[in-house]
Amino acid sequence: MKVLLLAAGRGTRISRYLEGKPKCLVDIGDISLLKYSVELFRRNGIEDIGIVLGYKNMYIREELKELNVKFFYNPFFDVTNSIASTWLAREFLSNKTDLIIMNADVYIEQDTLDTVLKSSFDRVVFADASRKSEADYKLKYEGSTLVNYGKDLQGDDISGEYIGIGKIRSSCVEGFLSKLESMINNQQHSLWWENVLYDNNSEDPVKVSEITGQFWAEVDYIEDYNRILTHRDQKDLLMTLIGKTNLDLS
Repeated sequence: MKVLLLAAGRGTRISRYLEGKPKCLVDIGDISLLKYSVELFRRNGIEDIGIVLGYKNMYIREELKELNVKFFYNPFFDVTNSIASTWLAREFLSNKTDLIIMNADVYIEQDTLDTVLKSSFDRVVFADASRKSEADYKLKYEGSTLVNYGKDLQGDDISGEYIGIGKIRSSCVEGFLSKLESMINNQQHSLWWENVLYDNNSEDPVKVSEITGQFWAEVDYIEDYNRILTHRDQKDLLMTLIGKTNLDLS
């Protein structure tokens, strides 16, 4: 299993709160979001982790200097999208192992990672059906089959919010890389990496797995960041109460 974290973007929607740092480095209590994610993967036995850098990349290099991760640099981060970042890390990707691609500004916990790791679909993205009206990037799916996608979906065309994570089984990685190369050669560098998956969706549909009921957040706005802090504070309080209860019972 390999993980590619995409951390090249500027984070313009929340930039005034970041003091000039990439948004994946926000402090989520006692650790940066990015280091938290790397350590989460490591605890689950995933050691092969690549990170695509761009905006203010020196901060990320310094933050993770003691961790054995592979860095890739997108010097065109301000004029390209995540498809270009993924292409620049193409040598890291392999058809010999399953691949997770994840936006580095996404916060997840063990239960969501369990859902990702257990998925047996060849090509799958993950969605939260509890978030529709407030969703940023929206998915329409029937059962587990992706039907439509985009920021402009409305009403009944929204099944859930895409959480910024996809997984590709090893048998499909070679085809993914071939399509990625073709799209970059056709100057489609303004697209998201997910468009590589979606390119032939009508004939070979991408699958969708739900993580509904599990906490996650993507740090696009200050409200997203505050949701993470509130959630972690509540978890810490709960663990403290459980610990006290156990002591009382003993």
